[in-house]
Amino acid sequence: MVLLQIDWWFIIGKLILIAVIVTTALIVAMYSTYAERKIAAFLQDRRGPNRAGPFGLLQPVADGVKLFMKEEIIPTLSSKTLFVLGPFLAMITATMTSAVIPWGSTIDIAGRQMPLQIADINIGVLYIFGVISLGVYGIMIGGWASNNKFSLLAAIRGASQMISYELAMGLSLLAVLMIVGDLRMSVIVNHQIANGWNFIFQPLGFLIFFICALAECNRTPFDLAEAENELNFGYHQEYSSMKLGFYLFAEYINMFISGVVMATLFFGGYDIPFVNEAAWGNAWWVGLVGFAVLMSKAFFFIFLFMWVRWTIPRFRYDQLMGLGWKGLLPLALLNMVITAAVVLFLNSK
Repeated sequence: MVLLQIDWWFIIGKLILIAVIVTTALIVAMYSTYAERKIAAFLQDRRGPNRAGPFGLLQPVADGVKLFMKEEIIPTLSSKTLFVLGPFLAMITATMTSAVIPWGSTIDIAGRQMPLQIADINIGVLYIFGVISLGVYGIMIGGWASNNKFSLLAAIRGASQMISYELAMGLSLLAVLMIVGDLRMSVIVNHQIANGWNFIFQPLGFLIFFICALAECNRTPFDLAEAENELNFGYHQEYSSMKLGFYLFAEYINMFISGVVMATLFFGGYDIPFVNEAAWGNAWWVGLVGFAVLMSKAFFFIFLFMWVRWTIPRFRYDQLMGLGWKGLLPLALLNMVITAAVVLFLNSK
């Protein structure tokens, strides 16, 4: 009989890393609501939240308590099991994407090497797209299970939007994979550290990816799945209390993870520009510095998402679908063909 030796230190380290990443995502999502209001106030020459705590810093906590204290309402004619499942599925898929992201370099703790990555699988990019695709089900289940025709219409609108823009997003990323030659996220980061950020070689690919990320997160000008001020409240129209909070939280977590993914794929991840981090060794603080660098890049993209929201007006639905199918998809195909030709030419030398 062969006895399996369990590396408890490895398991404990991974569990701690999972807890830290999930907690960080929740805190960032919570205070993204505060940042959204403050940025909107600044752009509109207002003050924004300034009553709950100093500078309004406790406003997200007040909003969370309000959602917890609200009455839990489940429509009588709804599909109750699916009605409850929808927001939980949205939250789970929002946090699952973070599993393959390298949040920092390998660190040395008590003589043991600990990579700041939950799972370095060899299909990391495919895993991300697979989880993103599952996010559609949270929207569709919530809209359909409510037994409200307006919620269902908003869910169909949101699902068709996400499916349409996933095509252009995937094709824009194929050009990056042609350059790197590997699907692992850690390899993509290391390739950029050695050869330069992918944004330098793929500016059009990044622009397409960024626009598609706005659509995938249902952010303005692609927020027709909600558009509460002119259509209806959206696919979560019948939700209340923390079920509604889960849907709203999932949107901000998706925005945060999208920023981290864009930083990882196009801007070197935890790489510090013009600095050789390898000379610092594998001390524990080196990983924290890399984590802080990655978070700063993600925060920049969150700010960019919010800036776009309060700057660009909402598209009509025909304009939204036309941009995806007639604009971004041909551009992504052209970018992929040109990249393939350049890579083939360079490899033939």
